[in-house]
Amino acid sequence: MDRLEDLRLFTLVAEGRSFTRAADRLGLSKSAASRRIGELETRLGARLFNRTTRHISLTQVGEGFYQRVSQILDALEDAERSVASQHAAPRGVLKLAAPMSFGIKHLADAIGRFMELYPEVEIDMDLSDRFVDLVEEGYDMAVRIGRLKDSSLVARKLCPARVVICASPTYLSRHGTPQVPADLAGHSCLIYTNTQAPEQWVFRASPGSEETRSIRITGRLRANNGDALREAAIAGQGLVQLPTFIVGEDLSRGKLLPVLDDFALSQSAVHAVYPANRHLSPKVRAFVDFLAGRFGPVPYWDAGLTLLKGG
Repeated sequence: MDRLEDLRLFTLVAEGRSFTRAADRLGLSKSAASRRIGELETRLGARLFNRTTRHISLTQVGEGFYQRVSQILDALEDAERSVASQHAAPRGVLKLAAPMSFGIKHLADAIGRFMELYPEVEIDMDLSDRFVDLVEEGYDMAVRIGRLKDSSLVARKLCPARVVICASPTYLSRHGTPQVPADLAGHSCLIYTNTQAPEQWVFRASPGSEETRSIRITGRLRANNGDALREAAIAGQGLVQLPTFIVGEDLSRGKLLPVLDDFALSQSAVHAVYPANRHLSPKVRAFVDFLAGRFGPVPYWDAGLTLLKGG
């Protein structure tokens, strides 16, 4: 038995408070296990266990040694799993949370292609605009858009997420095109309610400025879903602030027209987020890599929007 096995034996004895159970786990006799621990104590020059005929417990030195050894063995096992996972085929159930509109418009098709590439992976997708606690609710990963709240999660950027103010040609012909953000006071706006401040739209204070300014908007329609607001905007019911992954095709076809683009803030991003485990499962790694490759720095919904300026 080498030193590594001695350390494994030591941790088993410490955790089970029993030489007999530890010996059984490693296929040793109780006497052999006791002898190996004695040799380890001799080598260290310290007593690790308090022994009586009925009870065994760690000494103060043994407690400290156990903490260090446990970390070392955990790190070793994690390193082995990490290397193995690099070459393992993705398989099993991938539990995924994603926003409703992005999930329907862009993830559903991507998932179909992904499942063709990896036939041993099953997808369990929850589409909702609510904030999901990945760890508490048992999700493998989530797709999130905009500012990230969870510093405990690992995040990988999948693509930019550009937000535009837009309206239908009919609405703009009837009510005029706002030239500066302050002009919104005279317009009907379609209000997305699933934010902390639905009636506040934020702009650059002036074109090219890093200073921002918040403008209060009003309108007759409020909704917690971007697709519902998109339909109302196309129908000429007002100005709407939405990401291009929802309205990009409408902008390309002229069904909606962008306004106030010079005052738009820098683009945010779409991220894949997952718990900070010490090794990433093959199914999550493969899916995140697939999405990053599919969307990329210029996602397909932005590719034809030549009139829009980069943020």
